Amino acid sequence: MVFSSLFFVYFFLALNLFIYSRTHKITSKNIVMLVFSLIFYSWGGPKYLLLLIGMTFISWITALGIYKYRNYKKSILILACVLLLGLLGIFKYSGFVLSGIQAITGFPESIPNIVLPIGISFYTFQLLSYVVDVYRGDVRPQKKFWLLLLYASLFHQCIAGPIVRYHDVQEEILHRKVLSKEVGKGIKRFCIGLAKKAILANGCAVIADTFLTSGDLKALADVPAMGLWLGVLAFTLQIYLDFSAYSDMAIGMGLMIGFHYKENFNYPYMADSVTEFWRRWHISLSTFFRDYVYIPLGGNRKGKTRTIINLFIVWFLTGMWHGASWNYILWGLYFFVFLVIEKNWLLKKFQCLPHFVSHIYALVIIYFGWILFKFEDLAGVGITLKGMLGLNGNGFSNMQVSLAFKNNIFFLIFVIIASTPLLKTIHTKVVQWFRQRNAIPYIVYAYEIILPVVLLILSTMALVGNSYNPFLYFQF
Repeated sequence: MVFSSLFFVYFFLALNLFIYSRTHKITSKNIVMLVFSLIFYSWGGPKYLLLLIGMTFISWITALGIYKYRNYKKSILILACVLLLGLLGIFKYSGFVLSGIQAITGFPESIPNIVLPIGISFYTFQLLSYVVDVYRGDVRPQKKFWLLLLYASLFHQCIAGPIVRYHDVQEEILHRKVLSKEVGKGIKRFCIGLAKKAILANGCAVIADTFLTSGDLKALADVPAMGLWLGVLAFTLQIYLDFSAYSDMAIGMGLMIGFHYKENFNYPYMADSVTEFWRRWHISLSTFFRDYVYIPLGGNRKGKTRTIINLFIVWFLTGMWHGASWNYILWGLYFFVFLVIEKNWLLKKFQCLPHFVSHIYALVIIYFGWILFKFEDLAGVGITLKGMLGLNGNGFSNMQVSLAFKNNIFFLIFVIIASTPLLKTIHTKVVQWFRQRNAIPYIVYAYEIILPVVLLILSTMALVGNSYNPFLYFQF
């Protein structure tokens, strides 16, 4: 993390922006972005670059076929989906499926260890959305393969999202403009994201990893109840700050060169229900499943029973998308249960209750849901839940837990505040206050420049003194 993050910020990204700014024609700019994106992706494993190129080629050729041979477009679409999802399945789920078969039948005797290509879930869904949109007539197919490869491989968001749909950037691929005002916004957004990751998310990770020892279940069973509650809280904050930080950085880098990626998070822990949470969390994934799975299956248009079945399929797939493990599937179905309850009964009841009741309910459901997400070994889930009630003979607290709580209480309070719109509101109010005083407009510019510089310096200091701690969603 130390070398790679600082190398990326101070060399790779800086060099990319410098060369990009020295080119003038859009074709040259796109070539620069494609070369840098392919180098960036191949850094973590050059052989998997061939997979990305191959899946992009499948999408490119089948989309052209759908557009040209319209009498056979459905068959071509099915072929594209089988190939793309088949490759995703081989690399991501073959070990999981074979392990299940082995547990039942005893065969095969050995299971191949297939390394998961980084970002495959994200770029597969982007390419699927492109092919389906061509089939629907929402976009025209891209005739130039290398431009579609640019779309699929853009290093801003290729490996951890947000999931960018082709129709959202197709015009900007060929006709984008870089505005100095948006470059400033992009730099600030990138620095905010970097600070969220390097300072806040990584700080939470230290606390979470101290008490949620997923690799040592015996040690986990010995963690006092207070330590487990604190660890789950830290992980709850970590996963939001970590993932939203990557989205912030991607959106910021896009603005620096004229791309406008849609927001992927909207303060999800401010939600008053599980339904609202999923409108605020990983928005690009939620809308993908809504538009390409739920609505095509019939949505809520075919009666209550069919609606529940459609929701079950969506949330089973949502869990599967996150990983080839039963805990992710159960995590998806966990939310499915509460979504069905809310849709059929609970949301109406909340309308008659004070606002804080529904908010607390949502936070409790989300909080315990992350325990399922954290432990791929389901035994760890059971040990944690029992331990939180003191049923492991683990006691309530000890000196280590008390010390960790005292040392991190103010940090955790700040992180909780940072997970709400409060800091953004304060920032907006400060800028407005300065702008209303026309005699000192330079203070606004100084403030807008100083803020990202300070965040960048603090992030650099945090990264220099930190151990390797990659973005959580790199594994998906």
